Amino acid sequence: MIKFTGVTRDYPKTGAALKNASFHIKKGEFAFITGHSGAGKSTALRLIYLADRPTEGEVRVSGFATARMAAGDIPRLRRRLGIVFQDFQLLEDRTAEENVAFTLEVTGARRTTIGPRVMRVLTQVGLAGKAGQYPRELSGGEQQRVAIARALVNDPVVLLADEPTGNLDERATRGIFQLLRDINASGTAVLMATHDLDMVRSLPSAHLIELQGGEVVYDSEGDAPAMEETP
Repeated sequence: MIKFTGVTRDYPKTGAALKNASFHIKKGEFAFITGHSGAGKSTALRLIYLADRPTEGEVRVSGFATARMAAGDIPRLRRRLGIVFQDFQLLEDRTAEENVAFTLEVTGARRTTIGPRVMRVLTQVGLAGKAGQYPRELSGGEQQRVAIARALVNDPVVLLADEPTGNLDERATRGIFQLLRDINASGTAVLMATHDLDMVRSLPSAHLIELQGGEVVYDSEGDAPAMEETP
C-alpha cells in the first residue's frame, strides 16, 4: 500500500530530512513512525500525500508511483488518503458539519449525498450531537475529532496522522488514540507519526518504524537494525 524505496529528501537550506529510507506499510496495518523532533517523521508523511517529492528514490502509494505521477494525478491520490494534523486546521467560521462537508464540496460530491455522509462520519467520531457547533465552542479533543471526521468522509484507504495528539491533554489523547484504533479495526490502514513512546508501547502489535536524523534505524517488520540506547 505504501512503499518507500531508497528515499532521500534534500532541502536547500537544511540538508537531508530523509536519507535512503526504505519501508513498507501493508493494507489494513496500524503503523507508527517515531523519532525525535526533526527526525524526518513529517517529511515522510508529506512525501506520501505529495506535498513534496523525493530527491532520490521512489514512493509508491495505493498504486501510484511518484516517479511517474503527473500533476493531474495528485488530486486522485489525495482522495484515497485521509490526513490529520496536530493543529486541526478547521475553518473557524464554519460549524463542525460544514467543515466536514467542505471536503466533499471541493471534490465535487453530489449535493444530495453530502448531508448523510457528513452525519455518518460525525456519528463515527462521537460528535453527531455537536454538528452545529463552531470550533471555538468545542474542546481540543472534539476539534481533533472533527478533523478526523473530515479525513474519513471520502472513505480513504489509509489515514495519515501527523502528531494528532500533540496539542491535547492526557484524557483527550487517550480518546483520540482509541478512535484511531477503532478506525483501523474497521479496515482502514493508519499511519501515525508520534514521539509519544508510551502510546507506541501500548500497542505492541503495531508496525513500528523509528527514524533518527532522517534514517530508518528500526523497522519491526523490516531488516533495519535497532537503534542502540545512549546513556
